[in-house]
Amino acid sequence: MNGKLVVRIAELEIDPAQLEPYQALLAEEIEASVALEPGVLSLNAVSIKDSPNSIRILEVYANRTAYEAHLLTPHFLKYKNATAGMVTSLTLLDVDPIAMRAKP
Repeated sequence: MNGKLVVRIAELEIDPAQLEPYQALLAEEIEASVALEPGVLSLNAVSIKDSPNSIRILEVYANRTAYEAHLLTPHFLKYKNATAGMVTSLTLLDVDPIAMRAKP
């Protein structure tokens, strides 16, 4: 399984009173992950229109090893610890890619 992409969708609900600090921490974590981890192929965060505290993150990792390594990085652990009281709900969905393309 090490050679197969790991693709996940994270569905998060954020305490509306803490949305701005949460978004800042998320942006910092995504920036560091993509810049510092070769196995993090992409991280894309969006909010549901008219429900800004409903966040969705599409995560793409080179393989299971890259995903597991990501969970142990200092920047991810900082994000996880700092946002623990901000996240009111978290659902992680493993998904199978059908068609994924991006321009460089």
